[in-house]
Amino acid sequence: MSTPQHGELIGKASVITLAGAKTMMAAAEAEARKNGWRVAIAIVDSAGNLLMFQKLDDTQPGSIQIAIGKARTAANFKRPTKALEEVVTAGRTVFLAVEGITPLEGGVPVVIDGQVIGAVGVSGVKSSEDAQVAQAGADALKDSARL
Repeated sequence: MSTPQHGELIGKASVITLAGAKTMMAAAEAEARKNGWRVAIAIVDSAGNLLMFQKLDDTQPGSIQIAIGKARTAANFKRPTKALEEVVTAGRTVFLAVEGITPLEGGVPVVIDGQVIGAVGVSGVKSSEDAQVAQAGADALKDSARL
């Protein structure tokens, strides 16, 4: 099997293609498995629409919606969800009233050429570990885009 080229991973309008989402998912899953973490992984486009999702065996069902929420939050706010979690823990609890926000670490935007083209959200282990898995997925696309 050949390695997908830049144009196959990121579409002409700077969107994540199916091949790109598969590349990201494979990298995120590999990071989770390497560490023995049971997680749910969600990949969304820049508008927060779900492109790909998977839940590793024995992951708690509650992680499904959390992973999707983290991905959507990172895409919609164009920043890691950790930044929003820090705002809330610093006392700005008013952010919790924002519809559709999941201010928990573990969601990271995918930024190519300065543009947010999507995000990865992960849930199932400690928040910092969720973020590590999500970052592995996002980095896989960024690394492929440099080819």
